[in-house]
Amino acid sequence: MNSTFPQLLSQWAKEVEAALQHYFKPAAAPPLLYDAMAYSLFAGGKRIRPILAMLGAEICGQPRQNALPAACALECIHVYSLIHDDLPAMDNASLRRGKPANHKVFGEAIGILAGDGLLTYAFELLAEHYPQNCSALVLELAKAAGPEGMVGGQTLDMIAPQKTFLTSAFASLNFQSPPSNPPQQLLERIHRLKTGALLKTSIKLGALVAQAPKEQLDAIEQYGHHLGLAFQIVDDILDTIGANTGKTATDLDNQKLTYPALFGLETSKNLAQQAYQKAIHALEIFPNSPAKNHLENLAKFVVEQYHTKNNPST
Repeated sequence: MNSTFPQLLSQWAKEVEAALQHYFKPAAAPPLLYDAMAYSLFAGGKRIRPILAMLGAEICGQPRQNALPAACALECIHVYSLIHDDLPAMDNASLRRGKPANHKVFGEAIGILAGDGLLTYAFELLAEHYPQNCSALVLELAKAAGPEGMVGGQTLDMIAPQKTFLTSAFASLNFQSPPSNPPQQLLERIHRLKTGALLKTSIKLGALVAQAPKEQLDAIEQYGHHLGLAFQIVDDILDTIGANTGKTATDLDNQKLTYPALFGLETSKNLAQQAYQKAIHALEIFPNSPAKNHLENLAKFVVEQYHTKNNPST
């Protein structure tokens, strides 16, 4: 990975931050709701999902700035999910990105409504700024964030540790034959929905903004799929080794099903490397370009995070 790549990530994150400041204008919202939404939206983070959207547009031949409204919509969805994840009924976390969780500052009710507000504002951004292909963008994001994506994955993640619900969780996978390794297949499904779906959609939204042809869209989807898996495996590893992720509740605390719990640390690291290699392979159809190099470096950056124990939450 190029030694200057982290600096590029920081630069792009600043572009996203400026775009969020520009596009986040629910001025007529009640001030308390606005403040709660803004508190979490502008709390920092690496802004990986919006950056993926920008690079998705760029590798498909469009300026990355064209994807900024879509990038902001993605970050609204991501931040809403973090607010709700931290609630007492979910992960019961008191910190997020090193700051008090939203519900600790504004109360549970306003925290829930702040998440709801960010969720719906994301679709307002897409509709307002992409009238030409709004339906394709909205459909893609809705599927990734909804019951067949992130919300579905969160549901499986919540019920998987509860043995009384394992049967229904496995049944929901719609196996045509009995699974050979139910916990592994459930874990893969959880990660593919909870984290992978939104990461895959992040880069695909950029490609859709660029109106990329099907061959490129398929390659982008494969890259996003494998990157999402690597991302979650590494997140599990960081949680296990006690990395500083800026949050208090951990998967170990909540007895979540994780890759290190199922496979051990070394095998989990190998699985992350395998997912990284598959992500890189998916980009082979694209000609060499700065955007292609950036996406390769981004995948490498994701899988190398477990070498450092002090990483802020994304």
